[in-house]
Formats: sequence, structure tokens, C-alpha cells
Amino acid sequence: MQILIIRHALAEDRETFARRDQDDDLRPLTKKGRTRMKRNAMGLTRLTNIDLVGHSPLVRAVQTAGIIAEAYPDARVMEVPELAPGRGPETVAHWLGFVSRDATLAMVGHEPDLGELVAWFCTGVAAPFMHLKKGAAVMLRCERPGGPGCAELEWAMTPRQLRLLANRT
Repeated sequence: MQILIIRHALAEDRETFARRDQDDDLRPLTKKGRTRMKRNAMGLTRLTNIDLVGHSPLVRAVQTAGIIAEAYPDARVMEVPELAPGRGPETVAHWLGFVSRDATLAMVGHEPDLGELVAWFCTGVAAPFMHLKKGAAVMLRCERPGGPGCAELEWAMTPRQLRLLANRT
């Protein structure tokens, strides 16, 4: 199984949004975030196919997953409550048990949870060794998906690198 971990795109400022007495779960992407994520998704199409896009229930992750799905029209999209902030890598691993081992799965979520998830899958310890920028992507290969230390890091791309890939002819 290949697992593509993607941090949501640039969203509205947390403090500015909070002053409007809105729940942070509803904080949307900015116009710049949507535009850049479209380019990031085009860069991803040069690197991999995606069969399933799972996303956190928070609006910014839902919107990011929608942009990715536009670049991968054959991919199935589903909300994955286990990708909500603070759920822990074990809950995500449990959900992975229900996904086909032949699939290339994209998971859209949040930091610091995604960094912890990458570390847990690669080392067995949920102590992040990398921070994912908004719109960044990390590809893992899991021979036996779902447990601590089950994965190998194949590649990691910054948002800028993904956009540069999109521009290559």
C-alpha cells in the first residue's frame, strides 16, 4: 500500500477567524490557498496515481481533498473522522485496516498530527522528525499497513516543489 500524506492548504488566519465567533473546524481555505493547492495537485499527478482520498472532517481539509479529487477524477473521496486533530496514529491505523492493500491512498489532515503519523509509521514512535508545510506531501510505502514502524519514506515534497513539478512540460 502507498500512503500519500498531505497537509491541508493555506487557510484563513486562526485568530482573525476566531474573532468572528466561528468554530475553528469551519475555517476555510483562502483564495491563495485554493490556487496554490490546484498547482500542487497538478504536481502530484506527475508523481503518483490516487485511488482514494480520505480527509479530516474540518472544512479546510474537506476543501483541500476536493481540489485533489479534481486532479484525480477517478479517485473516491471520503470523510475520515480518524484524521481529525488529536485522534492519534493508532486510530488512523485502525481505519487503514479497512482499505485495500493494493490502493494508493491520500490522507488530508493537519499538523502536528500528520508529522506524528509519518514518524509513527516510519519509526514506531509518534515523535515527529519533520514538519509538513501547508500543501506539502509525503509518500510512504507500507508492506503491512496499519502498525507502528510499518512504512518506509519514499519521498517528501514541499508545496513549492510540487508547484514546480506542475510547471514542467
